[in-house]
Amino acid sequence: MRRIAVEEAFITADILAGWRKVLASSDVEPGFAKLGGSLLKPSAAGTQLVSNLLDIGPGRIAHMDKVGIDVEVLSLTSPGVQIFDTDMATRLAAESNDALAAAIKANPTRLAGLVAVAPQDPAAAAREIERGKKLGLCGVIINSHTRSEYLDMPRYRPILEAAEALDMPIYLHPREPGPSMVTPYLDYGLYFATWGFSAETGLHAMRLIMSGAFDRHPGLRIVLGHMGEGIPYWLKRIDNRFAMQVKIGACEKLPKRPSEYFLENFYITTAGVTDMAVLKLGLDELGVDRIMFAADFPYEDDAEAVSFMDGANVTEEQRRKIYESNAVRIFKLKV
Repeated sequence: MRRIAVEEAFITADILAGWRKVLASSDVEPGFAKLGGSLLKPSAAGTQLVSNLLDIGPGRIAHMDKVGIDVEVLSLTSPGVQIFDTDMATRLAAESNDALAAAIKANPTRLAGLVAVAPQDPAAAAREIERGKKLGLCGVIINSHTRSEYLDMPRYRPILEAAEALDMPIYLHPREPGPSMVTPYLDYGLYFATWGFSAETGLHAMRLIMSGAFDRHPGLRIVLGHMGEGIPYWLKRIDNRFAMQVKIGACEKLPKRPSEYFLENFYITTAGVTDMAVLKLGLDELGVDRIMFAADFPYEDDAEAVSFMDGANVTEEQRRKIYESNAVRIFKLKV
């Protein structure tokens, strides 16, 4: 079976330069100031990280060969273009998609990719999703909030409409909490992947569910990394408390339970999680057909991810689905 990793990051030199300018300005989100300052500080680790993010050519392929990954589905790393002004974000997203498509064309059996968009202009983002599909890209990457705004808001409906109409799954990837909620996360590094990433992205996913987005867009498909950003653990309690809140008038009734939307419209990946107990929970709650393998390179140890999945206590049929056939089906991979 092929090992297909579906949450693997890259960046372009122009976007990286734009990040550095934002970090040096007075108009920088507090969370990104902390995150960018940590990731991009001059150090051996930071230099290697940036080098790995920039390389989607021979060096990336050689690394994949070394760790045993057959295919990477590449996506623009968080926060992508979502920290820039609208015109710059739209231009850089399109340029990154062109660069990604070129890299895939050079290695069509090894690479696939997700369309980056600038949610700042939802209509332009919808057009870029369509253009990205014509380029051969297989889904959409949204690095969670855009200036503390989420995709459930009415102004972003063109993005959801385009993703549904074009059958392009949206990979909802974490980033640091936005200005409206970040303050208590700034201490102790909590804005980062230890806690803030999952808390923020889980909130985004729940806003989509509770807003009725999947009643308006029943064909919309969302992918969450890191074994579902904690939501599978809470599904029964979410349903229980939702029913209570409807009864007392604290929220609107939905046609389905929240868990039903999650089980019908969401998929999860193993990105950054090498824990058999968590994988078993995902299998028990969602079933094997909704779980895909991901390594989260270069932020995580992809050799460890492969070793974990190779040795996981699952059947060979389950292993094949997680490693390969689910990704081929969900992203309609041609590799």
